[in-house]
Amino acid sequence: MAGRILLFIQSGCLHCEVRKTFWEARGSAFGERNLSRDLAARAELLETYHCRTARPLLFSPPAGAEAIEGFDTERLDRFLAVA
Repeated sequence: MAGRILLFIQSGCLHCEVRKTFWEARGSAFGERNLSRDLAARAELLETYHCRTARPLLFSPPAGAEAIEGFDTERLDRFLAVA
């Protein structure tokens, strides 16, 4: 995985695309797991991160370091400052 940022997305999700664009615009490396196409990603989300939501989620591994759900640019910028 690139960087310390792991983004869980779904195909066709506008919020997911906005989140990806946000990180790309800041030049941040991130890993991406598509829940729509990857059953292992769904299992990872549940088993590793104990999360069942299909909304765009971001984690800073190791597991549980921080999870950010939704799109709050101020919180994401703070996350980026320490990632």
